[in-house]
Amino acid sequence: MIGKQKTELLLQQPTHNPRHQGTENMRVTVFNTPVISHFLMFLARLMLSLSGWKIEGQKPKVPRYVLVAAPHTSNWDFFIGIAIGLRCGVKCYWMGKASLFWGPLGLVLRWLGGIPVDRTKRNSLVSQTVCCFKGNKQLGLVICPEGTRSRGNRWRTGFYHIAKGANVPIILGYLDFERKVGGFGPALKPGDNMEKDMAEIQAFYQGINGKFPDCFSPVQPKEPVGPKAISV
Repeated sequence: MIGKQKTELLLQQPTHNPRHQGTENMRVTVFNTPVISHFLMFLARLMLSLSGWKIEGQKPKVPRYVLVAAPHTSNWDFFIGIAIGLRCGVKCYWMGKASLFWGPLGLVLRWLGGIPVDRTKRNSLVSQTVCCFKGNKQLGLVICPEGTRSRGNRWRTGFYHIAKGANVPIILGYLDFERKVGGFGPALKPGDNMEKDMAEIQAFYQGINGKFPDCFSPVQPKEPVGPKAISV
């Protein structure tokens, strides 16, 4: 599976054709499919409006970033998140567990920007993703640190190590089902004190409620996370 992940990630490497200097050979997804993406942007705007969802904050202005998607407590998170991405014109990719990418569904999920993740290959995936960032002038990657819709002991920290290794900011994205508001929070640049940074992230998500608030996993790990415990 790591081989497949590496191939898919490398599809995003920039072209070296001198006639297209500075451009990226990005994989075609729902966010950049000619004509169709413009229609879907209109449809997303209409559906969000009819369902009462509002958008707060400004979409990322930096060319490369890791976008945290939280809370993740329901399958509805995916559809609302895609709609907000289309509405705001955010061209990004997202990571999902490999078991979802089977048969025709896998083709659809890849078109929606999905990259299958084998969570048993943790450190290798982090390093590969860091290399992918370093090989692209523009890349937005969405990660759900909770890793599951059920309540866990803590967030997976791979998103943090990817951002730090690639020297890119972490954008705090959110869906608040209580207020029917989704959007983009502050940007955080990983520093030398991971526990402090994670505490700031946890403070931001206080009071933001997923569809099933009791399933929202705590951000801060109970114990310091060593190199062997890195997970995406």
